[in-house]
Amino acid sequence: MSIASSLGLAVDDAVVLHDSNRLTLRLLPCDVLARVAPVAHQAARFEVELAQRLAEVGCPVAALDPRVEPRVHERDGFEVTLWTYYEPATPREVPPADYADALQRLHAGMRELEVPTPLFTDRVEQAQWLVANREHTPALADADRELLGDTLRRLRRAIGERAGAGQLLHGEPHPGNVLTTANGPLFVDLETCCRGPVEFDLAHAPDDVGAFYPDVDRDLLRECRILVLAMITTWRWDRGDQLPNGRRLGAEWLEQIRASTRRS
Repeated sequence: MSIASSLGLAVDDAVVLHDSNRLTLRLLPCDVLARVAPVAHQAARFEVELAQRLAEVGCPVAALDPRVEPRVHERDGFEVTLWTYYEPATPREVPPADYADALQRLHAGMRELEVPTPLFTDRVEQAQWLVANREHTPALADADRELLGDTLRRLRRAIGERAGAGQLLHGEPHPGNVLTTANGPLFVDLETCCRGPVEFDLAHAPDDVGAFYPDVDRDLLRECRILVLAMITTWRWDRGDQLPNGRRLGAEWLEQIRASTRRS
């Protein structure tokens, strides 16, 4: 609130919209969306710069607040960025065809940019490190640890061999990172960008979305869905995970992975 006020914005209240690894707030009455993360995350500057570049090429991404300079504000060990607040449209669930169209337009714009980003396999490697590190995942049972480790290793290799370098991706375009607005779906949370096959991004979206995205490799998408499920399951067993009900979700997803392994 102090940062926004110092920039000439009227702020009397802050409403928490989301609280996990990053805090998202609605500042009132200026109606600004503030995102707050520890400086150690070191992703805010990348996200601000990428959001500006993607907006310039017409991608459906949330915009920074136009009333203040587009930059990162640091205070007390935290990074704060100020974004446009979008009043949610009704209904909040994005129709699969609209979701696919927005994701396709995002990918098209991303192909126009040269941005140094990690490969999707690097993100898989992070999950593998967590699985192998008992100190960081102490509550993960041995059988579940083996299941996750085998799944991540097998699919990282198989998808990497089939897909090659791919293209710039959002990295996590799941429904929680899609805003429903009067101008259509807009993507947020660009800190997870990586390079890989578009099927890796599609694997984060609801199942029906893939049917509306053109030229999808269905077998590759199926493999990516299992890989993504193994990755997000691993995050839930990290001792520092702050997602509400994360451990319960992790247990449910382990059973889904086990079921998919039996079918294959």
